[in-house]
Amino acid sequence: MKYAVIPRTDMKVSRLCLGTMTFGTPVPAQEAIRLMRMALDECGINFVDTANMYEGYSRTAGSAGGVAEEIVGKAAEGRRRDFVIATKLGMKVGSAPEDDMTAPAAIRAQLRRSLKRMNTDYVDVYYLHRYDPDTPPEQIARAMGEELRAGLIRAWAVSNYTAQQLAALLRAAKEENIAPPVLCQPRMNLIDQEALGELLPLCCKKGLGVVPYQVLHGGYLTGKYTAASAAPADSRMTEKPGWMKPMTGRDWQTVEEARRQAQQAGVTVTQYALRWALAQQGVVSALIGIKREEQIKEAAEALR
Repeated sequence: MKYAVIPRTDMKVSRLCLGTMTFGTPVPAQEAIRLMRMALDECGINFVDTANMYEGYSRTAGSAGGVAEEIVGKAAEGRRRDFVIATKLGMKVGSAPEDDMTAPAAIRAQLRRSLKRMNTDYVDVYYLHRYDPDTPPEQIARAMGEELRAGLIRAWAVSNYTAQQLAALLRAAKEENIAPPVLCQPRMNLIDQEALGELLPLCCKKGLGVVPYQVLHGGYLTGKYTAASAAPADSRMTEKPGWMKPMTGRDWQTVEEARRQAQQAGVTVTQYALRWALAQQGVVSALIGIKREEQIKEAAEALR
């Protein structure tokens, strides 16, 4: 495994980040615990990404979440400092005002709930899961600054922010004399390259690391799907089609071109797509969602 340092921190993370959105269902707790430990022990993947909303395929809008965080906590039990754990807040996880978005009250409440679920006294990286149009960025920065000073988070970050939204938050942090976010997590892959336009250049200019998600475009960039054939029985398309994006003719052309390029390079389509993501400017680690041990090993082989 190769490693990188998260900007403005001393945290050294694997260039692959283990996603946990499938923990709970379809990956049951004990298997998820085994996979998280196996990813570290056999492949060197020490960076783990979760969120307060994650509960696998059982997720519905506004449901309480917390399932994946509890599993991550159990997997890290007795080995907390071996892992760099990131979690998030911002998606709706209940009916109370603090159960949605990223106002200071939400940050205080959701962080403490996450800490309790994971049975830890700190989070390594705390993400704003989405942009909050109802809370001034100055208030968000001040709230994150309080948690930094309290030692409950080591660093903070953003996910699903545009370049303009991130720029405003960075200005607010500077004005409030708060340590700025250190990571940005955008959707990015060979099919969806919007983040390359303004967001990644801004991150590089301002010193944020990038941790892209959906680097395999929900599985389309693994080689198991084609435009002409039915989806495999154990694929996300079959199990959770609502999580899959519609594909255009041009998208399928990109998949086929990736298949050709991967074959020429002597790697799998998954490995080719991961290498592409990791080669983009500012990328510290690429987030991969997994269900099986062989998926972890195939991804890890991409770095060799």
